[in-house]
Amino acid sequence: MTFLFGKSADTLKVGDMAPDFTLLSEENKKITLKDYRGKWVIVYFFPKADTPGWIKEACGFRNAFSEYEKENITVFGISYDSPKALSAFKKKFNLPFTLLSDKGKKVSKAYGTKGRFWASRVTFVLDNKGRIEKIYKKMNVNTHAGEILDDILGKE
Repeated sequence: MTFLFGKSADTLKVGDMAPDFTLLSEENKKITLKDYRGKWVIVYFFPKADTPGWIKEACGFRNAFSEYEKENITVFGISYDSPKALSAFKKKFNLPFTLLSDKGKKVSKAYGTKGRFWASRVTFVLDNKGRIEKIYKKMNVNTHAGEILDDILGKE
């Protein structure tokens, strides 16, 4: 796992470069954030797979995924779950986006979402240059995926 740290996680704000990372996906493939420059990226941290809030949030992204694809937006969900557990949940709910395992909690720490037992539910929208465009710390898990699309596309 590698990181590029700039500012302290506690001070991440809109306009900052997002901390880079490399994590294992649910398919045990290394995913490096900087490889997605040139695309908008959603990085959402969630407490634990297969919990009620996670299911609603993940299924919201699943249901809106064709719109994300149409706009060339990549979605990454990050939790402390193992790649194996994430793979099972991805299959169970037919999720079309990548889930990443932050078992070491270092990415969560870099983004200021690290909790003792699980990551805080926070979403970062990164622009095509890797800068933080928006941070969602409070959200309705039922409508979150649509709200992000509306914000990115400038809808009211």
